[in-house]
Amino acid sequence: MLMAIQKKAGVFLILALAFFVAQAFSFLTKPNAGIIYRCSNGNVSFLSDAPLEDITATSKELKGALDTEGRTFLFSVEVSTFQGFNSGLQEEHFNENYLETSRYPKVTFQGKIVEDIDLAREGTYEVRAKGMLEIHGIRQERIIKGTITVHNEQLTVDASFTVLLEDHDIKIPRVVYQKISPEIVITLHAAMERLIQN
Repeated sequence: MLMAIQKKAGVFLILALAFFVAQAFSFLTKPNAGIIYRCSNGNVSFLSDAPLEDITATSKELKGALDTEGRTFLFSVEVSTFQGFNSGLQEEHFNENYLETSRYPKVTFQGKIVEDIDLAREGTYEVRAKGMLEIHGIRQERIIKGTITVHNEQLTVDASFTVLLEDHDIKIPRVVYQKISPEIVITLHAAMERLIQN
């Protein structure tokens, strides 16, 4: 009896996980999907330029997908993959006290490119990406400017933008106000490969 219950629970968990994955990437599998580009090792970095200290860190594990037909996209990065900082203690505070990585493990940006451009054609395009940016569990609609280059079946995304900590309920102790900027500069570079579709 116990084994039967455990087996049913296992099947339920597998089905629930499959449903979640399908929903998260549904724009990749719709019937009229265009050319799909994706990456698993993009670069994203942040800079805190404060009066008493500069803090910078980088992750080389930015993941993303982009559909050229609907001009839709999804990017995400695990917060714990950021490396750099000025000390191990600083990195610990970043993960445990400020970003609360155990509760909010990912940063995501999902949406659509505003401009009606044909990303199936080679070229360099200045674009605006409109979507929901989620940091620290707080979602905010943003329009972020960037550059997309399509060449030799590779699509490259470059962007730089700022994030206000207060917009995502990230609280900084008063004792370190002069060491952490309230406005963070985010820079990303993603070289995306064309997904071969059957």
